[in-house]
Amino acid sequence: MSAVESGAAQPIKKYQTYHVAVDPAQNDKSKELKLLSMKRPHMRAFHCSWICFFIAFFIWFAIAPLMPEVQISLDLSKQQIWTSNIIAVAGTIFLRFLLGPLCDKYGARLLMGGMMMFASIPCACTGLANNAASLYVIRFFIGFAGASFVMCQYWTSSMFTKEIVGTANAIAGGWGNLGGGVTQLVMGSLLFPLFKRGMSADRAWRTINLVPASIAFTAGIITILISDDAPKGNYKEMKKNGTMAEVSATASFRTGAVNLNTWIMAFNYACSFGVELTMFHAAALYFHDKFELSTENAAAISSIFGWMNLFSRALGGWVSDKANAKMGMRGRLAWQTFLLLGDGILVIVFGYTTSLGLAIFVMTIFGLFVQAANGSCYGIVPYINQSVTGSISGIVGAGGSIGAVGFGLGFRQLEELDAIILMGAVVILSGISCFFISIKGHRGLTFGKDSPEVEAAWKKKESASPAVGTLSVPEPDAEAAKDVERDTDHISEAEERAQ
Repeated sequence: MSAVESGAAQPIKKYQTYHVAVDPAQNDKSKELKLLSMKRPHMRAFHCSWICFFIAFFIWFAIAPLMPEVQISLDLSKQQIWTSNIIAVAGTIFLRFLLGPLCDKYGARLLMGGMMMFASIPCACTGLANNAASLYVIRFFIGFAGASFVMCQYWTSSMFTKEIVGTANAIAGGWGNLGGGVTQLVMGSLLFPLFKRGMSADRAWRTINLVPASIAFTAGIITILISDDAPKGNYKEMKKNGTMAEVSATASFRTGAVNLNTWIMAFNYACSFGVELTMFHAAALYFHDKFELSTENAAAISSIFGWMNLFSRALGGWVSDKANAKMGMRGRLAWQTFLLLGDGILVIVFGYTTSLGLAIFVMTIFGLFVQAANGSCYGIVPYINQSVTGSISGIVGAGGSIGAVGFGLGFRQLEELDAIILMGAVVILSGISCFFISIKGHRGLTFGKDSPEVEAAWKKKESASPAVGTLSVPEPDAEAAKDVERDTDHISEAEERAQ
Protein backbone atom coordinates (compact mmCIF):
# COMPACT_ATOMS: atom_id res chain seq x y z
CA MET A 1 0.00 0.00 0.00
CA SER A 2 1.38 3.42 -0.96
CA ALA A 3 1.38 6.45 1.30
CA VAL A 4 -1.53 7.86 -0.68
CA GLU A 5 -3.62 4.75 -0.02
CA SER A 6 -2.80 4.84 3.70
CA GLY A 7 -4.82 8.02 4.08
CA ALA A 8 -1.91 10.00 5.52
CA ALA A 9 -1.47 13.67 4.67
CA GLN A 10 0.53 14.15 1.51
CA PRO A 11 2.65 17.03 0.23
CA ILE A 12 0.83 19.01 -2.46
CA LYS A 13 2.59 17.94 -5.62
CA LYS A 14 1.69 16.32 -8.92
CA TYR A 15 3.64 13.07 -8.39
CA GLN A 16 3.82 11.23 -5.06
CA THR A 17 6.46 8.79 -6.30
CA TYR A 18 9.25 9.25 -8.83
CA HIS A 19 11.12 7.08 -11.28
CA VAL A 20 14.44 8.42 -9.97
CA ALA A 21 16.02 8.97 -6.57
CA VAL A 22 15.29 12.54 -5.44
CA ASP A 23 16.49 14.99 -2.78
CA PRO A 24 13.51 16.44 -0.82
CA ALA A 25 15.80 19.18 0.52
CA GLN A 26 16.25 20.41 -3.07
CA ASN A 27 12.56 20.45 -4.05
CA ASP A 28 12.51 16.79 -5.15
CA LYS A 29 15.21 17.29 -7.77
CA SER A 30 16.71 14.13 -9.18
CA LYS A 31 20.04 12.81 -7.88
CA GLU A 32 20.65 10.69 -10.98
CA LEU A 33 20.40 10.75 -14.77
CA LYS A 34 18.64 7.85 -16.49
CA LEU A 35 19.34 8.68 -20.10
CA LEU A 36 17.24 5.82 -21.51
CA SER A 37 14.14 6.88 -19.56
CA MET A 38 11.39 9.25 -20.72
CA LYS A 39 9.48 9.09 -17.43
CA ARG A 40 7.82 12.22 -16.08
CA PRO A 41 8.70 14.60 -14.67
CA HIS A 42 12.52 14.64 -14.50
CA MET A 43 13.68 12.68 -17.54
CA ARG A 44 10.77 13.79 -19.73
CA ALA A 45 11.77 17.42 -19.10
CA PHE A 46 15.43 16.59 -19.71
CA HIS A 47 14.75 15.06 -23.12
CA CYS A 48 12.27 17.77 -24.13
CA SER A 49 14.82 20.45 -23.21
CA TRP A 50 17.67 19.13 -25.36
CA ILE A 51 15.49 18.02 -28.28
CA CYS A 52 13.85 21.44 -28.53
CA PHE A 53 17.20 23.19 -28.24
CA PHE A 54 18.61 20.87 -30.92
CA ILE A 55 15.80 21.78 -33.32
CA ALA A 56 16.11 25.47 -32.43
CA PHE A 57 19.84 25.36 -33.13
CA PHE A 58 19.14 23.56 -36.40
CA ILE A 59 16.77 26.24 -37.71
CA TRP A 60 19.01 29.01 -36.33
CA PHE A 61 21.94 27.89 -38.48
CA ALA A 62 20.07 26.15 -41.31
CA ILE A 63 21.17 28.81 -43.78
CA ALA A 64 24.85 28.89 -42.70
CA PRO A 65 26.10 26.03 -44.93
CA LEU A 66 24.13 27.51 -47.84
CA MET A 67 25.68 30.98 -47.63
CA PRO A 68 27.96 30.47 -50.66
CA GLU A 69 24.79 29.92 -52.73
CA VAL A 70 22.92 32.75 -51.02
CA GLN A 71 25.87 35.04 -51.75
CA ILE A 72 25.59 34.25 -55.47
CA SER A 73 21.79 34.58 -55.62
CA LEU A 74 21.62 37.88 -53.74
CA ASP A 75 24.96 39.24 -54.98
CA LEU A 76 26.29 39.82 -51.45
CA SER A 77 29.70 41.15 -50.44
CA LYS A 78 31.81 39.65 -47.64
CA GLN A 79 30.74 42.51 -45.35
CA GLN A 80 27.06 41.89 -46.09
CA ILE A 81 27.41 38.20 -45.31
CA TRP A 82 29.02 38.95 -41.96
CA THR A 83 26.40 41.60 -41.25
CA SER A 84 23.69 38.98 -41.71
CA ASN A 85 25.61 36.57 -39.45
CA ILE A 86 25.94 39.22 -36.75
CA ILE A 87 22.26 40.16 -36.99
CA ALA A 88 21.26 36.49 -36.68
CA VAL A 89 23.07 36.32 -33.34
CA ALA A 90 22.07 39.82 -32.17
CA GLY A 91 18.42 38.81 -32.42
CA THR A 92 18.81 36.53 -29.43
CA ILE A 93 20.66 38.88 -27.04
CA PHE A 94 17.71 40.89 -25.71
CA LEU A 95 15.52 37.79 -25.52
CA ARG A 96 18.07 35.93 -23.42
CA PHE A 97 18.07 38.79 -20.92
CA LEU A 98 14.26 38.81 -20.94
CA LEU A 99 13.57 35.08 -20.86
CA GLY A 100 15.79 34.41 -17.84
CA PRO A 101 13.57 36.20 -15.30
CA LEU A 102 10.47 35.02 -17.17
CA CYS A 103 11.62 31.44 -16.55
CA ASP A 104 11.79 32.23 -12.83
CA LYS A 105 8.20 33.47 -13.04
CA TYR A 106 6.51 31.10 -15.52
CA GLY A 107 8.82 28.09 -15.87
CA ALA A 108 10.58 26.82 -18.98
CA ARG A 109 7.92 24.58 -20.57
CA LEU A 110 5.53 27.18 -22.00
CA LEU A 111 8.33 29.53 -23.02
CA MET A 112 10.22 26.76 -24.80
CA GLY A 113 7.17 25.55 -26.72
CA GLY A 114 6.13 29.08 -27.64
CA MET A 115 9.60 30.00 -28.86
CA MET A 116 9.78 26.92 -31.07
CA MET A 117 6.52 27.79 -32.77
CA PHE A 118 7.39 31.47 -33.20
CA ALA A 119 10.90 30.91 -34.62
CA SER A 120 9.63 28.37 -37.14
CA ILE A 121 7.73 31.13 -38.98
CA PRO A 122 10.71 33.28 -40.11
CA CYS A 123 12.64 30.07 -40.83
CA ALA A 124 9.90 29.05 -43.29
CA CYS A 125 10.15 32.51 -44.87
CA THR A 126 13.89 32.29 -45.57
CA GLY A 127 13.33 31.67 -49.28
CA LEU A 128 11.51 34.99 -49.63
CA ALA A 129 14.74 36.97 -49.21
CA ASN A 130 15.54 38.87 -52.40
CA ASN A 131 18.23 41.31 -51.21
CA ALA A 132 20.56 41.96 -48.29
CA ALA A 133 18.00 43.98 -46.30
CA SER A 134 15.28 41.31 -46.42
CA LEU A 135 17.86 38.66 -45.49
CA TYR A 136 18.84 40.73 -42.45
CA VAL A 137 15.23 40.98 -41.26
CA ILE A 138 14.52 37.28 -41.68
CA ARG A 139 17.73 36.19 -39.95
CA PHE A 140 17.10 38.62 -37.08
CA PHE A 141 13.81 36.92 -36.23
CA ILE A 142 15.18 33.41 -36.82
CA GLY A 143 17.84 34.33 -34.27
CA PHE A 144 15.16 34.36 -31.58
CA ALA A 145 15.42 30.56 -31.67
CA GLY A 146 18.83 30.84 -30.00
CA ALA A 147 17.17 32.17 -26.85
CA SER A 148 15.75 28.67 -26.27
CA PHE A 149 19.10 27.91 -24.63
CA VAL A 150 17.95 29.80 -21.52
CA MET A 151 14.91 27.55 -21.15
CA CYS A 152 17.02 24.46 -21.81
CA GLN A 153 19.49 25.20 -19.01
CA TYR A 154 16.88 26.54 -16.59
CA TRP A 155 14.71 23.46 -17.11
CA THR A 156 17.48 20.98 -16.37
CA SER A 157 18.62 23.08 -13.39
CA SER A 158 15.04 22.83 -12.09
CA MET A 159 15.04 19.03 -12.36
CA PHE A 160 18.49 17.92 -11.08
CA THR A 161 20.39 18.47 -7.84
CA LYS A 162 23.42 20.75 -7.67
CA GLU A 163 25.70 17.73 -7.30
CA ILE A 164 24.95 16.54 -10.85
CA VAL A 165 23.56 19.69 -12.45
CA GLY A 166 26.86 20.30 -14.26
CA THR A 167 26.52 16.97 -16.04
CA ALA A 168 22.79 17.39 -16.71
CA ASN A 169 23.16 20.92 -18.07
CA ALA A 170 26.18 19.98 -20.16
CA ILE A 171 24.57 16.95 -21.79
CA ALA A 172 21.34 18.83 -22.54
CA GLY A 173 23.23 21.86 -23.86
CA GLY A 174 25.74 19.76 -25.78
CA TRP A 175 23.17 17.57 -27.47
CA GLY A 176 21.22 20.71 -28.31
CA ASN A 177 24.30 22.43 -29.75
CA LEU A 178 24.80 19.31 -31.82
CA GLY A 179 22.10 20.77 -34.03
CA GLY A 180 24.72 23.19 -35.31
CA GLY A 181 26.82 20.35 -36.65
CA VAL A 182 23.90 18.33 -37.95
CA THR A 183 22.48 21.29 -39.88
CA GLN A 184 25.81 21.74 -41.68
CA LEU A 185 25.68 18.14 -42.85
CA VAL A 186 21.93 17.75 -43.44
CA MET A 187 21.25 21.13 -45.07
CA GLY A 188 24.51 21.57 -46.95
CA SER A 189 25.59 18.05 -47.88
CA LEU A 190 22.31 16.07 -48.00
CA LEU A 191 19.17 18.14 -48.58
CA PHE A 192 20.73 20.80 -50.82
CA PRO A 193 22.11 18.29 -53.38
CA LEU A 194 18.84 16.34 -53.18
CA PHE A 195 16.64 19.37 -53.85
CA LYS A 196 19.05 20.59 -56.53
CA ARG A 197 18.31 17.49 -58.62
CA GLY A 198 14.80 18.70 -59.38
CA MET A 199 15.32 22.47 -59.41
CA SER A 200 17.92 25.20 -59.73
CA ALA A 201 20.43 25.91 -56.94
CA ASP A 202 18.70 29.22 -56.27
CA ARG A 203 15.30 27.60 -55.82
CA ALA A 204 16.75 24.71 -53.80
CA TRP A 205 18.18 26.84 -50.98
CA ARG A 206 14.97 28.86 -50.90
CA THR A 207 12.80 25.75 -50.51
CA ILE A 208 14.54 23.41 -48.10
CA ASN A 209 14.08 25.62 -45.02
CA LEU A 210 10.42 24.58 -44.99
CA VAL A 211 11.55 21.18 -43.69
CA PRO A 212 13.15 22.27 -40.37
CA ALA A 213 10.47 24.97 -39.91
CA SER A 214 7.63 22.44 -39.93
CA ILE A 215 9.51 20.16 -37.52
CA ALA A 216 10.13 23.05 -35.10
CA PHE A 217 6.47 24.14 -35.02
CA THR A 218 5.28 20.59 -34.32
CA ALA A 219 7.89 20.09 -31.59
CA GLY A 220 6.71 23.24 -29.81
CA ILE A 221 3.13 22.00 -29.55
CA ILE A 222 4.13 18.52 -28.37
CA THR A 223 6.52 19.88 -25.71
CA ILE A 224 3.82 21.97 -24.04
CA LEU A 225 1.44 19.00 -23.92
CA ILE A 226 3.66 16.20 -22.62
CA SER A 227 6.04 17.74 -20.04
CA ASP A 228 6.18 19.45 -16.62
CA ASP A 229 7.75 22.68 -15.35
CA ALA A 230 9.24 21.23 -12.17
CA PRO A 231 9.35 17.95 -10.19
CA LYS A 232 6.27 18.96 -8.19
CA GLY A 233 4.23 20.06 -11.21
CA ASN A 234 3.57 23.13 -13.33
CA TYR A 235 4.20 26.62 -11.98
CA LYS A 236 0.58 27.74 -12.43
CA GLU A 237 -0.80 24.91 -10.30
CA MET A 238 2.06 25.16 -7.76
CA LYS A 239 1.33 28.86 -7.18
CA LYS A 240 -2.38 28.16 -6.93
CA ASN A 241 -1.97 25.47 -4.26
CA GLY A 242 0.71 27.35 -2.32
CA THR A 243 3.63 25.05 -3.18
CA MET A 244 5.42 27.92 -4.91
CA ALA A 245 5.53 31.63 -4.09
CA GLU A 246 4.80 34.27 -6.74
CA VAL A 247 7.98 35.59 -8.36
CA SER A 248 8.70 39.12 -9.56
CA ALA A 249 10.58 38.96 -12.88
CA THR A 250 11.97 42.47 -12.33
CA ALA A 251 13.28 41.70 -8.84
CA SER A 252 14.72 38.42 -10.09
CA PHE A 253 16.66 40.14 -12.87
CA ARG A 254 17.90 42.90 -10.55
CA THR A 255 19.22 40.37 -8.01
CA GLY A 256 21.07 38.43 -10.66
CA ALA A 257 22.43 41.52 -12.40
CA VAL A 258 24.05 43.11 -9.32
CA ASN A 259 26.19 40.02 -8.71
CA LEU A 260 29.71 40.48 -10.15
CA ASN A 261 30.09 36.72 -10.59
CA THR A 262 27.21 36.78 -13.08
CA TRP A 263 29.11 39.12 -15.39
CA ILE A 264 32.42 37.29 -15.10
CA MET A 265 30.63 34.11 -16.10
CA ALA A 266 28.95 36.02 -18.96
CA PHE A 267 32.44 37.02 -20.15
CA ASN A 268 33.58 33.38 -19.87
CA TYR A 269 30.57 32.23 -21.87
CA ALA A 270 31.17 34.92 -24.48
CA CYS A 271 34.58 33.33 -25.00
CA SER A 272 33.31 29.76 -25.20
CA PHE A 273 29.82 29.72 -26.72
CA GLY A 274 30.56 32.99 -28.53
CA VAL A 275 33.51 31.34 -30.24
CA GLU A 276 31.35 28.34 -31.11
CA LEU A 277 28.67 30.51 -32.71
CA THR A 278 31.32 32.38 -34.68
CA MET A 279 32.73 29.11 -35.99
CA PHE A 280 29.28 27.91 -37.04
CA HIS A 281 28.99 31.03 -39.18
CA ALA A 282 32.58 31.19 -40.41
CA ALA A 283 33.72 27.61 -40.88
CA ALA A 284 31.95 26.73 -44.15
CA LEU A 285 32.99 29.98 -45.83
CA TYR A 286 36.52 29.68 -44.38
CA PHE A 287 37.11 26.22 -45.87
CA HIS A 288 35.26 27.14 -49.07
CA ASP A 289 37.43 30.23 -49.70
CA LYS A 290 40.82 29.31 -48.20
CA PHE A 291 41.02 25.74 -49.50
CA GLU A 292 38.77 26.20 -52.57
CA LEU A 293 36.30 23.46 -51.61
CA SER A 294 32.77 23.00 -52.97
CA THR A 295 29.77 24.10 -50.90
CA GLU A 296 28.93 20.46 -50.09
CA ASN A 297 32.48 19.51 -49.03
CA ALA A 298 33.03 22.68 -47.01
CA ALA A 299 29.75 22.07 -45.17
CA ALA A 300 30.69 18.44 -44.42
CA ILE A 301 34.06 19.45 -42.95
CA SER A 302 32.52 22.30 -40.96
CA SER A 303 29.99 19.91 -39.45
CA ILE A 304 32.82 18.16 -37.57
CA PHE A 305 33.03 21.14 -35.22
CA GLY A 306 29.36 20.84 -34.32
CA TRP A 307 29.42 17.05 -34.05
CA MET A 308 31.92 17.38 -31.21
CA ASN A 309 28.97 18.45 -29.06
CA LEU A 310 27.89 14.82 -28.99
CA PHE A 311 30.27 14.34 -26.08
CA SER A 312 32.55 17.36 -25.53
CA ARG A 313 30.14 19.68 -23.72
CA ALA A 314 28.96 16.76 -21.60
CA LEU A 315 32.60 15.98 -20.80
CA GLY A 316 33.11 19.55 -19.60
CA GLY A 317 30.16 19.36 -17.21
CA TRP A 318 30.98 15.86 -16.01
CA VAL A 319 34.59 16.72 -15.16
CA SER A 320 33.33 19.89 -13.44
CA ASP A 321 31.09 17.76 -11.20
CA LYS A 322 33.97 15.38 -10.47
CA ALA A 323 36.29 18.28 -9.65
CA ASN A 324 33.63 19.69 -7.34
CA ALA A 325 33.43 16.37 -5.50
CA LYS A 326 37.20 16.45 -4.87
CA MET A 327 37.94 20.16 -4.36
CA GLY A 328 34.63 22.00 -4.14
CA MET A 329 34.14 25.16 -6.18
CA ARG A 330 37.91 25.53 -6.58
CA GLY A 331 37.84 22.36 -8.66
CA ARG A 332 35.14 23.71 -10.96
CA LEU A 333 36.98 27.02 -11.40
CA ALA A 334 40.37 25.38 -12.02
CA TRP A 335 38.84 23.21 -14.77
CA GLN A 336 37.12 26.25 -16.28
CA THR A 337 40.39 28.20 -16.33
CA PHE A 338 42.30 25.36 -17.98
CA LEU A 339 39.70 25.00 -20.73
CA LEU A 340 39.56 28.71 -21.57
CA LEU A 341 43.34 29.12 -21.67
CA GLY A 342 43.64 26.04 -23.90
CA ASP A 343 40.78 27.31 -26.07
CA GLY A 344 42.46 30.67 -26.64
CA ILE A 345 45.85 29.20 -27.52
CA LEU A 346 44.36 26.69 -29.96
CA VAL A 347 42.27 29.36 -31.70
CA ILE A 348 45.48 31.23 -32.52
CA VAL A 349 47.19 28.02 -33.69
CA PHE A 350 44.21 27.34 -35.99
CA GLY A 351 44.68 30.72 -37.63
CA TYR A 352 48.26 29.86 -38.63
CA THR A 353 47.54 26.44 -40.15
CA THR A 354 48.12 26.30 -43.90
CA SER A 355 47.23 22.72 -44.87
CA LEU A 356 43.70 21.35 -45.05
CA GLY A 357 44.43 18.24 -42.98
CA LEU A 358 46.13 20.16 -40.19
CA ALA A 359 43.37 22.77 -40.18
CA ILE A 360 40.73 20.06 -39.68
CA PHE A 361 42.78 18.45 -36.87
CA VAL A 362 43.34 21.70 -34.98
CA MET A 363 39.71 22.74 -35.43
CA THR A 364 38.63 19.43 -33.90
CA ILE A 365 40.89 19.81 -30.85
CA PHE A 366 40.02 23.43 -30.15
CA GLY A 367 36.35 22.50 -30.68
CA LEU A 368 36.75 20.03 -27.82
CA PHE A 369 38.07 22.79 -25.54
CA VAL A 370 35.44 25.34 -26.62
CA GLN A 371 32.49 23.04 -26.06
CA ALA A 372 33.82 21.55 -22.83
CA ALA A 373 34.13 25.13 -21.53
CA ASN A 374 30.44 25.66 -22.40
CA GLY A 375 29.54 22.73 -20.17
CA SER A 376 31.87 23.83 -17.40
CA CYS A 377 30.30 27.32 -17.35
CA TYR A 378 26.86 25.95 -16.57
CA GLY A 379 28.28 23.71 -13.87
CA ILE A 380 29.10 26.94 -12.02
CA VAL A 381 26.06 29.09 -12.85
CA PRO A 382 23.51 27.32 -10.55
CA TYR A 383 25.75 28.07 -7.53
CA ILE A 384 25.83 31.86 -7.94
CA ASN A 385 22.32 32.44 -6.51
CA GLN A 386 19.88 29.54 -6.64
CA SER A 387 16.80 31.72 -6.06
CA VAL A 388 17.34 33.61 -9.34
CA THR A 389 18.91 30.90 -11.49
CA GLY A 390 16.75 31.86 -14.46
CA SER A 391 17.92 35.47 -14.52
CA ILE A 392 21.56 34.52 -14.11
CA SER A 393 21.27 31.84 -16.80
CA GLY A 394 19.75 34.42 -19.12
CA ILE A 395 22.49 37.01 -18.52
CA VAL A 396 25.27 34.44 -18.92
CA GLY A 397 23.58 33.03 -22.02
CA ALA A 398 23.29 36.53 -23.48
CA GLY A 399 27.04 36.84 -22.92
CA GLY A 400 27.54 34.02 -25.41
CA SER A 401 25.57 35.87 -28.07
CA ILE A 402 27.31 39.16 -27.31
CA GLY A 403 30.65 37.40 -27.73
CA ALA A 404 29.56 36.07 -31.11
CA VAL A 405 28.53 39.58 -32.21
CA GLY A 406 31.87 41.01 -31.10
CA PHE A 407 33.93 38.30 -32.79
CA GLY A 408 31.69 38.56 -35.87
CA LEU A 409 32.46 42.28 -36.12
CA GLY A 410 36.15 41.37 -35.98
CA PHE A 411 35.76 39.01 -38.95
CA ARG A 412 33.71 41.62 -40.78
CA GLN A 413 36.25 44.43 -40.41
CA LEU A 414 39.63 42.64 -40.25
CA GLU A 415 41.58 40.15 -42.27
CA GLU A 416 40.76 36.59 -41.22
CA LEU A 417 44.10 35.93 -39.50
CA ASP A 418 43.93 39.19 -37.53
CA ALA A 419 40.37 38.42 -36.46
CA ILE A 420 41.34 34.92 -35.31
CA ILE A 421 44.34 36.20 -33.31
CA LEU A 422 42.16 38.85 -31.65
CA MET A 423 39.56 36.23 -30.75
CA GLY A 424 42.19 33.94 -29.23
CA ALA A 425 43.69 36.75 -27.13
CA VAL A 426 40.30 37.72 -25.70
CA VAL A 427 39.58 34.07 -24.81
CA ILE A 428 42.88 33.82 -22.91
CA LEU A 429 41.92 36.97 -20.98
CA SER A 430 38.62 35.35 -20.02
CA GLY A 431 40.50 32.38 -18.55
CA ILE A 432 42.45 34.77 -16.33
CA SER A 433 39.19 36.37 -15.16
CA CYS A 434 38.25 33.11 -13.38
CA PHE A 435 40.70 34.06 -10.62
CA PHE A 436 38.34 36.88 -9.63
CA ILE A 437 35.20 34.74 -9.14
CA SER A 438 34.13 34.64 -5.49
CA ILE A 439 30.84 32.86 -4.72
CA LYS A 440 29.45 33.26 -1.22
CA GLY A 441 30.09 30.19 0.92
CA HIS A 442 32.57 28.69 -1.57
CA ARG A 443 36.35 28.96 -1.82
CA GLY A 444 37.51 30.35 -5.15
CA LEU A 445 40.89 30.23 -6.84
CA THR A 446 41.94 33.47 -5.11
CA PHE A 447 39.21 34.66 -2.74
CA GLY A 448 36.73 33.30 -0.20
CA LYS A 449 36.45 30.14 1.86
CA ASP A 450 34.10 27.20 2.06
CA SER A 451 31.34 27.40 4.65
CA PRO A 452 31.25 24.49 7.14
CA GLU A 453 28.16 23.10 5.37
CA VAL A 454 29.76 23.21 1.94
CA GLU A 455 33.02 21.71 3.18
CA ALA A 456 31.16 18.82 4.83
CA ALA A 457 29.08 18.21 1.71
CA TRP A 458 31.88 17.90 -0.84
CA LYS A 459 34.14 15.91 1.49
CA LYS A 460 31.56 13.16 1.94
CA LYS A 461 32.71 9.79 0.70
CA GLU A 462 31.03 8.57 -2.47
CA SER A 463 29.75 5.56 -0.57
CA ALA A 464 27.49 7.83 1.45
CA SER A 465 25.57 9.03 -1.61
CA PRO A 466 25.12 8.28 -5.35
CA ALA A 467 28.24 8.89 -7.41
CA VAL A 468 28.52 12.44 -8.68
CA GLY A 469 27.60 12.71 -12.31
CA THR A 470 26.55 9.06 -12.54
CA LEU A 471 24.55 8.25 -15.67
CA SER A 472 22.22 5.58 -14.39
CA VAL A 473 20.70 2.95 -16.67
CA PRO A 474 19.44 0.32 -14.18
CA GLU A 475 18.21 -3.14 -15.01
CA PRO A 476 14.43 -3.66 -14.76
CA ASP A 477 14.70 -5.78 -11.59
CA ALA A 478 16.86 -3.21 -9.87
CA GLU A 479 14.40 -0.49 -10.79
CA ALA A 480 11.51 -2.48 -9.40
CA ALA A 481 13.41 -2.92 -6.14
CA LYS A 482 13.98 0.82 -5.95
CA ASP A 483 10.27 1.49 -6.47
CA VAL A 484 9.39 -0.85 -3.60
CA GLU A 485 12.00 0.81 -1.40
CA ARG A 486 10.64 4.29 -2.18
CA ASP A 487 7.06 3.18 -1.45
CA THR A 488 8.26 1.75 1.89
CA ASP A 489 9.92 5.06 2.71
CA HIS A 490 6.68 6.92 1.93
CA ILE A 491 4.75 4.57 4.24
CA SER A 492 7.27 5.07 7.05
CA GLU A 493 7.08 8.83 6.67
CA ALA A 494 3.28 8.73 6.66
CA GLU A 495 3.24 6.61 9.84
CA GLU A 496 5.59 9.03 11.58
CA ARG A 497 3.35 11.97 10.66
CA ALA A 498 0.28 10.10 11.84
CA GLN A 499 1.92 9.36 15.21
